[in-house]
Amino acid sequence: MRIAVQSAAFDAGAELNAFSEGHSDMGAVVSFSGLVRADGGLSRLEIEHYPGMTERAIAKIAQEAQARWSLGDVLVIHRHGPLEPGEAIMMVATAAPHRKDAFEAAEFLMDYLKSRAPFWKKELGPDGSDWVAAKDEDEAALTRW
Repeated sequence: MRIAVQSAAFDAGAELNAFSEGHSDMGAVVSFSGLVRADGGLSRLEIEHYPGMTERAIAKIAQEAQARWSLGDVLVIHRHGPLEPGEAIMMVATAAPHRKDAFEAAEFLMDYLKSRAPFWKKELGPDGSDWVAAKDEDEAALTRW
């Protein structure tokens, strides 16, 4: 398991290739990368977190995913700091003997990162800035787990 909370950009393809190497005993690798959308004239997204606390919280939920599904490995990368539209915010990858476990665990991790991981997001645009509030649909997504 690898958890990275970083300001630096990452190459999702290179990360996925590195993650996949050495997993010849796994039948499935699933990945997802989230990007900054340019919704409503968004010029920048700023993501804040508490170092140490954030990594521990993500590691805990990744361990839960490993306990719930038959996973061989988990990768979570999440960025912080100022991000421009089109930049990658995060990436989740799961490796499992079978695709169902890999897909479900990846969705579980993505839902958690969207609604429960300790990150605070501020959108900056032509009309100023606003902190991003929790969305009902993101909270509802957690109920299936």
